[in-house]
Formats: sequence, structure tokens, C-alpha cells
Amino acid sequence: MSGTAVPSPDPLPVDRSRGPEASSGVDVAQRPVNDPDPVTRTVSRWFARDAVLPTGPARDVSFTAAAGVLTDVAVGSEPHPDATRLPGVVLPGLANCHSHAFHRALRGRTHGDGGTFWTWREGMYEVAGRLDPDRYLALAQATYAEMALAGITAVGEFHYLHHQPDGRPFDDPNAMGAALVQAADDAGIRLTLLDTCYLAGGLTSQGHQELGDRQLRFGDGTADRWAERVALLRDTDAVRIGAAVHSVRAVPRGALRVVADAAAGRPLHVHLSEQPAENEACQGFYGLSPTALLDAEGVLGPRTSAVHATHLTGGDIATLGRTGTTSCFCPTTERDLADGIGPARALQRAGSPLSLGSDQHAVIDLLEEARALEMHERLDSRERGRFSPVELLTAATRYDSLGWPSAGRLEVGAAADLVAVQTDSPRTAGSLPGQILLCATACDVDTVVVAGRTVVSDGAHVLGDVGRLLAEAIAPLWASD
Repeated sequence: MSGTAVPSPDPLPVDRSRGPEASSGVDVAQRPVNDPDPVTRTVSRWFARDAVLPTGPARDVSFTAAAGVLTDVAVGSEPHPDATRLPGVVLPGLANCHSHAFHRALRGRTHGDGGTFWTWREGMYEVAGRLDPDRYLALAQATYAEMALAGITAVGEFHYLHHQPDGRPFDDPNAMGAALVQAADDAGIRLTLLDTCYLAGGLTSQGHQELGDRQLRFGDGTADRWAERVALLRDTDAVRIGAAVHSVRAVPRGALRVVADAAAGRPLHVHLSEQPAENEACQGFYGLSPTALLDAEGVLGPRTSAVHATHLTGGDIATLGRTGTTSCFCPTTERDLADGIGPARALQRAGSPLSLGSDQHAVIDLLEEARALEMHERLDSRERGRFSPVELLTAATRYDSLGWPSAGRLEVGAAADLVAVQTDSPRTAGSLPGQILLCATACDVDTVVVAGRTVVSDGAHVLGDVGRLLAEAIAPLWASD
């Protein structure tokens, strides 16, 4: 099933009067990314000297769009008089398939004493405990704007900060999710809200542990109560509602099928085998690897993404391939946390499509994530060319795993999401357009168009100084330092 597009899920009703936006006062439906406002009702045109199309690199490409959808893509053309000329090489919008927006506040603060994944997690709990809907909105808005600057036009937010720090729900039980919806709308990118089931504090060979004090806000008590809360959420033109199993550590076996059933027809993501300790605990208690446990409970399949998939057996790899489960790699996070190098090439060969994410946002740069997929394979195998540039771009635009099957391609009928990458910077000068992912960074992104709307121009975001927005959002979270 590798590379096969996943059909769009049956959409939940777009209800303008109900859902998280209604009860929280956040009207996300007023200004969705691809709303046919006066800008996108009219025909929009762009011209690129170079572009990477599904057929490969092309010269002199004209793009025409209406209502946020590409209606014409012409190669070897002359620019229309009304066309906006895009610099460098134009790529489809990039898909960040795994994000924890609040982790952005940890960047540059977790390296002082070395530590491990588990000590890093202590800092994560500190930040999580200081967030309320307003602070979450400010941080996520700035983080998503940083993503737009990097050419990301959609994000899959693995969302488990559901309740107040003591576990009590907000008046609106989805207030924190509503903050993320508003943040993505403000930043001008699409959002897939992967509402995450998180019920247990951990797993040992003796069984699951109770939620700790700092984990209480993550949990809904039972999988059924989680599903009831998620059922209040609604798709909009700019938002897809999906689901997530946090991990086999945090969701006991009896709840896995409840989550899978609730997510039927929609994106379902799960952290998988990020740490050897997870594998050992699962094997010790269930007698199964985490992959085998998820497979036995019906979690895996073409709509499911296994995030990290780092420490897998040969049998695990075969299972992920057989079920058509996407493997989402987050190379900059996996190296930052010293997690290890996952078997990306083996997974792809087995039939598991690959996607990419920035996870804890040690770096927000999908071009770097794509390049790292190849470079990590080179280090592990001592061979070059493990992935072609086309395969890397495919991984960086895996929109179907987020419930947006019409995005991520520069062709008629696809979403008008375009990213212009400079080819004359100190990093990219002299490079071939088709190999731009092997040399460019987020700093080389010049223009970003999402559903026909320009959100980044000349390297600047429509919200203004994103660095200032980030600094202002992060400072209150560390005010006691």
C-alpha cells in the first residue's frame, strides 16, 4: 500500500453554531484558510521559473487558482500579465505531520546538564503546568507562524493538554483545543487536531500506573469519556479532527479498540517504540511488542500513523508494512533526545509510507527533516542515495495522513498551496532545482501561499515579527526562573 493515497474521511458536519469555537468564543469558522473571501473568489495567478511537479522538475510554470484550488498548471508558458512571479523553485506546501506546539517553549533550555529523554520530560511537564487557553493560544499562534515561515502549510497537532492542571475540565471541555484551532487560523495554515487519549501514567512489567499529579490534565478518566469529548469537535474548511493514542504506556489495552473505533474513517496517530524502555515494559506485561499489541487491537491501518517507530523488530517492520500504516519520522527530535535512528528505508520497502514531523520543535524546518531522513540512513548504512529527492519530497508532503488528500501536489484539482524556495542564497546557489531539499533550509523560504492566500512574502509572515511573538509567548512560562 506504499504511496497509495488514502481517501478523504467522511466529513463531520461543518456546524457554525456548535463545537469548540461556539462555546469558547473563538469563531474559527469566520475566517478559515480556504474561505472564498474577496481574495480567493477571484482568479489568482503565479509564475515560477522552476517548480517541482508530480512529473518532476519543470521550467516556466504558470499556476492559476480559484477558491483556493489549482485550476490550471501550464509548463513552458509565458507569464500572464497579472501573475505574481515567485522566486527560486516552487514546491508544494509542506506537511508537518507531528507537532506538540507547547514544546516550542523548551528550545534552548534542555541541554545544560545532558540528561536523557526522561529528564527532558520533566521540563516538558513544567511548561505544561503553566499553560491556560490564553497562553496556549499565544504560544501556538507564534509556533504555527514559525512553521509557515518554514514552508509548512498544514500541521498535525498531537494534542493532549486537555484540562486544567488539576484535571478539572474547563467550562468549555475543548477550550485548549479551540486555542489551537484559533492559533492555526491566525497563522494561516491548515490544522489537523489529533485529539489524544491519555489515561495512564506509565507502564511497567507489573502493569499500568495511575496518572501522576502533573499528568492529570492530560486524562479524561476513561476512553469512553475521551470519545464523548472529542465528539463535540467539528471539521471546518480549515480544520480536520483526528485522534491519537498517546502510546501503549498511556493507553491500556482495553481502551485501544475504543479509540480506534471512535477514530473510524479519520486520521489516527500513535507514538510507537520511541524508547527501548517502552518495548521492554510492553513485552513484560502484555507479552507483545507495542506494534503487535496495536495490531491485535485494530489500531494499525492505512489511516494510522506510527510516530517515531525507532526501535522495531523485523516482525514489527513487516506488520507496519502489511497494514499500510504510515511511519512518521521526526529526525531532529530523535537526535536531540538521543532516541536513535529508526529503520526508515526498511519500513518503506515493507510497504509503510513515510511522513515527517518536527515534534518537540528543537528545529522547525521540514527541509532539514527531509534531508535528515537521508543523512541518518547514510550514517546507519554507510551508503548514499538511500532516498531519492522525489521520495524525500513525498515524505515531506504526506497530507493524506492528516486527512487532506487533495493537498501536497502541484496539479489541477489540488489545493493552491505553494512554497517558493530561494535558489540564490549562500546555501542554495548553484544547486539543481530538483535537489533543493538536499541543501536549502527554512531560512531560504521566500513565499508561502496557502489555499490561494499569501501568508509569507519576502520571508516575512503576515503577523509581523514572529521572533517577537515567540519571545513574548515563552517568557511568562519561565517567569519563575
